Amino acid sequence: MIFAVDNVSCGYGSRRVLEDISVTVESGEILCLLGPNGVGKTTLFKTMLGFLPLMDGTITVDGESIAHWSQRRKARVMGYVPQVHTPPFPFSVIDVVIMGRTAHLSMTAAPGKEDTVKAEEALERLGISYLADRIYTEISGGERQMVLIARALAQEPRILIMDEPTANLDFGNQVRVLSQVYRLAEAGMAIIMTSHFPDHAFLCSSKVGLLERDRFTVGPADEVVTEETLRRTYGVDVHIVREEDPRFATLKSCVPVIDR
Repeated sequence: MIFAVDNVSCGYGSRRVLEDISVTVESGEILCLLGPNGVGKTTLFKTMLGFLPLMDGTITVDGESIAHWSQRRKARVMGYVPQVHTPPFPFSVIDVVIMGRTAHLSMTAAPGKEDTVKAEEALERLGISYLADRIYTEISGGERQMVLIARALAQEPRILIMDEPTANLDFGNQVRVLSQVYRLAEAGMAIIMTSHFPDHAFLCSSKVGLLERDRFTVGPADEVVTEETLRRTYGVDVHIVREEDPRFATLKSCVPVIDR
């Protein structure tokens, strides 16, 4: 499966936020989008998902334009994990996950046994079956994020789009979520995620898309995430530290230079 964004321009009304964006993601790949606030990452996501109309360019799946796909068809191919989600009612976790089955139901049908099984399988796949009967609004932020991933998996998508999946999570939960993202890609899913942490690009991405105010660069993390590009993008000095560990390949992390 190949998801391709080709010379896409997008924005709101007549105001263009991004122009001439091109990138492809294949099954088993993780594309990590980096960039400062307000540069257009969320706008690009909304356009990919069909929430905003294309201004120019094409978005295709295996060469077929999705411009005229129904939202139902898109939902069967693309799953979405938002930054935050607070439902208006205190649903149980299993009910939240079953909501992911909506794309597979007719307009008047209620979820059936098969849909419940799919939701239970999604929870089990992520190792959070113990949350099934808990109230979604009463669990921790990290647990909610895992439930949102489970809801997206219940859709049985081929592409998973994740808007800052580690936002507002503590260090332990960030690692757990990133580990699950990596496993999903290993299982053959194409994943597009945004992050405010350049380290995440080194940890689990296949390629990086760096959105700046006046350019978009795509490539391997080692080539795109450099001290120079981070300084230019975020306006701060950063050292990229490399460490050799016999158990892994070369480890890299971004260390900001703090003025004292």
